[in-house]
Amino acid sequence: MTTRRLYRSFPLPVRLLLVNQFGVNTGFYLLVPFLAGYLADDVGMSAALIGVVLGVRNLSQQGMFLLGGSASDRLGARGVIIAGCGLRTVGFGLFAVGDSLAILLTASVLSGLAGALFNPAVRAYLADSVEPDRRAEAFALFNVFANAGALAGPLLGAAMLVWHFRAGAVVAAAVFAVLTVAQACVLPARPVSRSGRTVTADWRLCLGDRRFLAFTFALSGLYALQNQLYLVLPMEAERATGHGGATAVLFLVSTGATLAWQVRVTRRASHVRRGRAIACGVSLMGAAFLVPLAALPLTSGPSGGGGGLVVARMLPVCAAALLLALGVMVAQPFVMELIPAYARSDLSGTYFGVFYTVSGVIAALGSAAVGQAADLGGGTGGWTPWAVCAALGFGSAAAVLRLDRRGALAREDPRADDDTAVRHDAAGGGPDGGPDDGPDDDAKPSQPGDQGRPSRH
Repeated sequence: MTTRRLYRSFPLPVRLLLVNQFGVNTGFYLLVPFLAGYLADDVGMSAALIGVVLGVRNLSQQGMFLLGGSASDRLGARGVIIAGCGLRTVGFGLFAVGDSLAILLTASVLSGLAGALFNPAVRAYLADSVEPDRRAEAFALFNVFANAGALAGPLLGAAMLVWHFRAGAVVAAAVFAVLTVAQACVLPARPVSRSGRTVTADWRLCLGDRRFLAFTFALSGLYALQNQLYLVLPMEAERATGHGGATAVLFLVSTGATLAWQVRVTRRASHVRRGRAIACGVSLMGAAFLVPLAALPLTSGPSGGGGGLVVARMLPVCAAALLLALGVMVAQPFVMELIPAYARSDLSGTYFGVFYTVSGVIAALGSAAVGQAADLGGGTGGWTPWAVCAALGFGSAAAVLRLDRRGALAREDPRADDDTAVRHDAAGGGPDGGPDDGPDDDAKPSQPGDQGRPSRH
């Protein structure tokens, strides 16, 4: 099935959310990659203040995912998605109307909070809109549309710079305004389940789910490695060529491969047991960093040189970007598929929020560790950053396989259960809410004949 036919096979709300993700990434990458340059060159900010503005935006998003997920569960994903897009319209619009520190910080906070609202809500709505056995395909398409937006956004943003950064901010705000109106008009509302619990009780239930937390920590390596497309791989591309613009080649390789292969890779990998497919994908991501490591004897030395030498030095880093993208293609749709399978029907947003909060923190720590390894090892010309990245990938894959062998990966959709009953296997506790020494009978590993076929409920 082609990407177009797969897209048309989903209902209208799902198709709208896919287009929405394309627009979200287009608007985001239209503005954010150029923000630091604008603050330095046009506003005249110091590097420290630029770091504060960018850090506030990132903290507002990463630190609020849990609140966004809970809001999705309690207020309805549709309203939270619309509110998030509307809030980002205001945030990006503020970047176009003023350059005082107060306005810029307000714009950063609003833009980050907007992402914290709609990111978990979109994924929860998408997961609830398709049958469990089609979630991986839906999230594969989600990845395709997200990457297409990540490619279109910087190109459009660069074109806007011909006029001014503020022109790009206006266009980015307009993109989110259109998304807000489109979703308000077309995206259907869904009934909201009233759990009768407090928000903190929901958080305790989620954070007490030991199987889910183990899954989350095991897969945090995936996001730590994915972030290296913005850190260690660009550093190596610049070292190999002597030009910072070489980073664009890595994004073209990664995005082009995702657009071309994501749907086919997901369909083929769907025949493999989920734990093994995810572990294979994360292993590929770890193996990606062994390519520059193995090529160090050939790529070491001063940067630059003749055209042939530059191409030869770029080949290993491009191969790493390609393998990294392939690993994400294999693993990520199934990771997204399994997250809501851990949750009760009224907590899918909270589970997505917790997953992204924990993954974001660990990804930041992982990137800091890789950067420290590069500093201690003489930059990307040394072996340490590549070895750390490879160890993260293989360690994460081993953790996933261990969870799979123990039957701790979600195998069924708990939405089939009575909403009034708390699943003690999902909550990590016994019938009375106390600790449980291990997975219960509901967490049995799939039999060989069940491989690759998620249960329908």
